[in-house]
Amino acid sequence: MSKLIYIADPMCSWCYGFGPELVTLINGLPDTPLEIIVGGLRAYNTEVMDEELKATLLSHWKKVEEVSGLPFSKDGLSHAGFVYDTEPACRAVVAAGILAPDTALNVFHAIQHAFYAEALDTTKGEVLAKIGADVISKAGIKIDAAAFLATWSSEEAIAATHADFSQTKRWGVSGFPTLVLEKNGELHLVTSGYTKTETLVDRLQALIDQPA
Repeated sequence: MSKLIYIADPMCSWCYGFGPELVTLINGLPDTPLEIIVGGLRAYNTEVMDEELKATLLSHWKKVEEVSGLPFSKDGLSHAGFVYDTEPACRAVVAAGILAPDTALNVFHAIQHAFYAEALDTTKGEVLAKIGADVISKAGIKIDAAAFLATWSSEEAIAATHADFSQTKRWGVSGFPTLVLEKNGELHLVTSGYTKTETLVDRLQALIDQPA
């Protein structure tokens, strides 16, 4: 059985832009499972953001906004003492996968919207826990922010997140988003970088049509 593997980071702006394209693709492939591997774009960073990095990131955001049409708020990088560490947000996606696997992608996208459109500080566990609990609860699974935070803080989630980062490195993936098709035990690159749904469909079809 084939499956798609999505290697990405919820605090990666091009992954945010790619979200609607991915959703359209997977909605057309209801029988194809999707596995999320969090990539760790700036995992474990400890340096407070300076103005130079902020300007660089905002220039990237502007490009993503122009291409995708998604909303952006510049205030997301303006929190006092902001450290652009993407590990906590990645770990929230992993925590969602532990608690309610079918909600992981929705939690991923909700974190993106919170950071990019609502300017929330998604490096904070309490912020991530509320986002995650809200998404999971809307899926009909009763959970509160405290329970999500407990899972997010657990050794299991910390280790699983680190394992995803290590897997990403073993595969040699250095750019996000990356989408891979696993077919007959082999991995095939669908895209590395932002790509429109129509192109994704063409590439997937070509891979599926290849003889075993």
